[in-house]
This record gives sequence, structure tokens and C-alpha cells, in this order.
Amino acid sequence: MKTATVSKLKASLSEYLRSVKAGEEILITERGRPVAKLTPAASSRDLPDHLVEMEKQGLIKLGSGKLTKGFWDLPRPKDPKGLVLKTVLREREEGW
Repeated sequence: MKTATVSKLKASLSEYLRSVKAGEEILITERGRPVAKLTPAASSRDLPDHLVEMEKQGLIKLGSGKLTKGFWDLPRPKDPKGLVLKTVLREREEGW
């Protein structure tokens, strides 16, 4: 859990809010003593616990569900050996 003094929180509020939106908790201190905890609001998304935990650890970033305009018109990445497809199929077989 991150900690921040009241003055640092005031100076960098946007930065701390980004962290909280990503699932982190921030302990707010004043003169070295904890006074509050900034935590994410209950999410309306019903996500599996392992995905929430991975996001908290910074391993993944959960999307907003909105794709940019023209997303489907973008060129696909090249994978001449088909490694991505092989990996996805293997993960499905293993129950990931």
C-alpha cells in the first residue's frame, strides 16, 4: 500500500487517483500519523478475482470496454510463425 502525506496528496491528486482507479489503496498521513485511506469505489464490473489481483499488481490493465474509432480497420500485427495462435490454443487446452 502506498502512503502519502496530505500535502503531497494535494499536490499530486491526479496521480494518486490514477493509482486508486487501477486498484491500489493509498494511506494518507499527517505528521506521520495515518488519518485516512483512499480506496477504489466498488466496481460495477463483475470481474474474476484473479483479474482484479493482476490489475492491482500492475500486470495487466483492464480496458474500459470502448475501442477507439477505426480500431477494426487497423492493420493486424504480423505473426508469420503463428506463435500467438499456438499460445492461445495451448492456454485454452490447459484451462487458463
